Amino acid sequence: MKLPRNPTRAVRIGTAVIGGNHPIAVQSMCATHTQDVDATVAQVKDLAEAGADVIRIAVDSKKDAAALAAIRSATDANLSVDLQENYRLASAVAPHVDKIRYNPGHLYHHERRKPWRDKVKFLAEVATAHDCAMRVGVNCGSVDPAQQEKFPEDDSISPMLASAWEHCDLLDRIGYTRYCVSLKDSDPAKVIEVNQRFAEERPDVPLHLGVTEAGLPPDGIIKTRIAFEQLISRGIGDTIRVSLTVPNARKGEEIAAGRGILADIAEGRVRSVVDYGLDSLNIISCPSCSRVENENFVELAQQVKEMTAYAAEHAITIAVMGCRVNGPGETDDADLGLWCGPRFVNLKRGSEPLGAFPYDEILPRLKDELDEMIAQREDVLD
Repeated sequence: MKLPRNPTRAVRIGTAVIGGNHPIAVQSMCATHTQDVDATVAQVKDLAEAGADVIRIAVDSKKDAAALAAIRSATDANLSVDLQENYRLASAVAPHVDKIRYNPGHLYHHERRKPWRDKVKFLAEVATAHDCAMRVGVNCGSVDPAQQEKFPEDDSISPMLASAWEHCDLLDRIGYTRYCVSLKDSDPAKVIEVNQRFAEERPDVPLHLGVTEAGLPPDGIIKTRIAFEQLISRGIGDTIRVSLTVPNARKGEEIAAGRGILADIAEGRVRSVVDYGLDSLNIISCPSCSRVENENFVELAQQVKEMTAYAAEHAITIAVMGCRVNGPGETDDADLGLWCGPRFVNLKRGSEPLGAFPYDEILPRLKDELDEMIAQREDVLD
C-alpha cells in the first residue's frame, strides 16, 4: 500500500535521515545509567542490532557528559542525547552525539532570569558547531508554564502547540532548520489530535511520534498502535518511538514493536480508532530509562497492573512514573499517581500529594485509595 507522506524537509541525524520522504526511522532509548559505560555501550549495541536507527541517552550531569565521550568511542550508532533540565550541558555532549533533544518546559529550571530565547539560540549555535540535529520535545506533563497559563486548565493540547510553534518560529528566524518536533501525551487520542493540528500549521517540520508513558506490553503497544495508525496513515510522522516499561534486557522489544506497527500500516492491517480507556481502568507507565533511580520501578509497574485487575471495569487512570524528572508533573492528570525515588514511592491523588511510602508498603496504600475512589463514584451513581 502506498501511503501519503507530508512534505516535510529532510533532517540528517548522523547516517540516518528523517523527513523528505525518507523511510520512517525507528528509535529507542537506553535504560542503563549513563555513567555505567560498559552497560550503556552494551545496550546501545543491542538496540542497534535490533534495528534502531537512532538511540537516545539521557545526560543529567557533568559526570554523565564525561561518560558519553567514552560511549561514543565504543560505537558508531546514531546517538541522540536528552539534556533533561540543564541546557548548558549541550556544549559538553554535542561533540559526541548526532542529535540534541531539549524540552521547552525544562528551560526554566536553570538560570530562571535568562530569557528562554537566549537559551535556544545557545543550543542552536552548539548544534551547528558540532553538526548536530535537534528535537524540540514537548511533553504533556512538563509544558512551558508561560504558555500553560494562557489557556483553560482543561485544555492540555493548546499550550503544547503554542510552545512548539513558538520554538519552531524562533529556530527558523535564526536560520537553524535542522530540527524535528515531538508532541507526546499518554492518551492516544490526544497524541492524534495534537500532531494533526501541528501538521496542519507546519507540514514542513518532521515529526517524531510517540505515546509517552505507554506502559507495559501488550497494552503499551496497543495504545501506541492506535496513535500511529491514525497519524501515519494520514501522512504524519517521520520517526517513531514505542515507549514500553520493560526490563533493560528487553529494550529491543521497542524496536520490534515499532517495525511491526509500520509493517502492518503499510499492508493496511489497521484497526479503527477507539476511545482507549474511556470506560475501563487505564494504567500508564513511563519507559524504563537511565533516569530511573530504582530498578524496582519496572517490577512495581507490573505489580500495580496485577493488583488493580479487580478494578478493570472502572474508568480510573493510574500513572506509574520512574523518576523525579517526569514524575511530579506527568502524574497530575491521573486519578492516582505514583512516582518513584531511590527509596520511596510518592503517591498522589490528582495533583494532591498523599505522601512517600517505602516500596514494600506502597501497594496496600494504593489499593486503599483506589477502593475509596471506586466507592465514592458508586455513591454518586446511586
